[in-house]
Amino acid sequence: MRWTIGMPSYNNYLEVFFTVQALRMYHDLTDCEIVVIDNFGDNALQNFIRKHGGNTVKYYRHTEVQGVSYAKNKIFEHAQGENVLVIDSHILIKPGALNVKIDNDDLYQGVLMHSGQNKYSCEWLNQWRGNMWGIWAPSVTELPKEKFEIWAMGAGFFACKRDSWLGFNDGFRGFGAETGYIQEKYRKAGRKVWCHPKMIWLHLFYNEGRKIPYPLHTNDRIRNYILGFNEIGLDLEPIKKEFGEQMFNIVYNSLSKELK
Repeated sequence: MRWTIGMPSYNNYLEVFFTVQALRMYHDLTDCEIVVIDNFGDNALQNFIRKHGGNTVKYYRHTEVQGVSYAKNKIFEHAQGENVLVIDSHILIKPGALNVKIDNDDLYQGVLMHSGQNKYSCEWLNQWRGNMWGIWAPSVTELPKEKFEIWAMGAGFFACKRDSWLGFNDGFRGFGAETGYIQEKYRKAGRKVWCHPKMIWLHLFYNEGRKIPYPLHTNDRIRNYILGFNEIGLDLEPIKKEFGEQMFNIVYNSLSKELK
């Protein structure tokens, strides 16, 4: 099997429905599977996939730990494809994205198409803003013809060979701190992070009317940043500066066992 397309779900059955059906209607999935990791425990989602998924869409329930990164790691555990594309459950993918050849152990990310479909974002810049590590680079109207190296891109769309996945930190919980960390982890392993202009995706953002079902807790985000930075040997000071010394210390002190 060439591709596994995997997505986590947390109480967002309707988003999964339309993302899955768009993949089946507009892409050739002859040599592909779709893996949905239910991190919430959604009977309606389970019933939909079991009734209508056929041999292509596969459902796995993992509610032992609540966390986006946890669910994404589970995609790789269940994947049968040589290559794995991890997407959010509110993503549309332009035809042709699955024709990209992944012939190394690097991390591949794609171009975000804006909702007006006439502008694109190709990468994130290495800056802190709004309690997040990374900001969108200025948008463009024309795309390069070949892949190019980037610092990072949103973790709502990334791909790699299944057997080369380096994995998110097992201690991550809740939502946040994936972007920046996972790309640095690849670079520290001697690999590269690419933006491929043929891998174009469109994302439904919260400021476009989407309600985020996942619980958003600042402490989870701080926790994940601390664990991730500690794991790959990054300086923790930027986290303290961004969130404030008091909040940082509260979370850091709660992680005494995990940081040993």
